[in-house]
Amino acid sequence: MFCLVDEARIVDRYTLIQVNLKSESLQIGNHIFHWGSRTYVMGILNITPDSFSGDGIIAKGDAVQFAVEQARVFLASGADILDVGGESTRPGSQPVSVNEELERVVPVIEAIAKEFPEALISIDTYKAEVAASAFRAGAHILNDVWALRADPELASVAAAFRVPVILMHNRSNPASVEVRQQVGNAYIGSTYKNLMEEVKRELLVSVELALNAGIEEARIVLDPGIGFGMSFAQNFELIAKLPALAKLGFPIMVGTSRKGFLGATLARNGKPVPSDQRLWGTAATVAASILYGAHIVRVHDVAEMTQVARVTDSLVSVADRNGTRRSF
Repeated sequence: MFCLVDEARIVDRYTLIQVNLKSESLQIGNHIFHWGSRTYVMGILNITPDSFSGDGIIAKGDAVQFAVEQARVFLASGADILDVGGESTRPGSQPVSVNEELERVVPVIEAIAKEFPEALISIDTYKAEVAASAFRAGAHILNDVWALRADPELASVAAAFRVPVILMHNRSNPASVEVRQQVGNAYIGSTYKNLMEEVKRELLVSVELALNAGIEEARIVLDPGIGFGMSFAQNFELIAKLPALAKLGFPIMVGTSRKGFLGATLARNGKPVPSDQRLWGTAATVAASILYGAHIVRVHDVAEMTQVARVTDSLVSVADRNGTRRSF
C-alpha cells in the first residue's frame, strides 16, 4: 500500500490559476509533439487472445507477423504512436504473469522497431519488469492503466529510461491479487461524490509519485480512464468535463474506442451492439474529446479516427487561433 498523502493540498497546488500547459511540446527521439497544434493518434495493438474489442492479435495466428502488418497499416493511415499491450483489461479477464506478458510483447516491439525504426512505440503495462524489457526492445513511452500505483518500482524504471509516462485514472476491480494489494481495497466498488474532482485528485497523487521518482513534469500525460470503474453516464460526464482536467496543465489522452458504454448507448432491442459496430459512436466521442481538450486519442480504427481528428482540429483552429488548448 502507498502511504497516505494530503490529496487536497496536491490539488490546490496544481490548480492555482493553471490555464496553459506546463510544457508546450514533448520531444521523443526525432519526434516533437507540439501540444495544441493538432491531435495525435495512438493506434492499439493488442497482443492478447481475449481483447474486449475483438482485435486480439494472438488469436489470429503468428502474432509478430500480424502485429507488424497491422503496424504498417496504422502508420500509413496516420498513427503517431503504436501502443503495444500484452494483457487484456476487459471485464472478467485473467491476469497475465510477467513471463507470459514478456513473451507476448517483447518480440512484437523488437520486430516493429526493426521494420519501422522511426515509429514511436508505447508499452501498455503496469509491471516494472515488463516495462524495462520493452524499453530495451525499442519502446519509447509508458502507458500505465494503474498510473504507477500497481507496481512501486515502475516509476523508477520510467525515470531511469527517461520516457514519457501516460497516467490513467482507474477505479476498476483489479483481476490480480497483487494489484489489489497495491492500489488498496478502497478503490474496489467505490462510488464518486464529485466525479471530476476525485479523478483529478487521484491522478495528481500519481503525478507526485512520478515527480518523486525523477520523472520530468514535461514528460507526464494524463488519461481520465474512460470505461474503467465508471458507470455509462459517468463516462459521458468525464468527456464533458475534460476542460477541468485540462486546467491542471498536463496533456490529456482519451481512449473511448469501441468501449462498452458506447455499445450500451447504441443498444438495439435491449442488447448492446457488438464492439465492431461502435465505429460511429467512437467517432462522436473522439470529436467531443478533442473539442473539450484531448491532445492524444487512443483508437482501434486508425484510418477513420485520423480523419475525425483532422476535421475536428480544423474546427478547433478556427476557434483558437493562439494554438493553446481550449476551455469551455
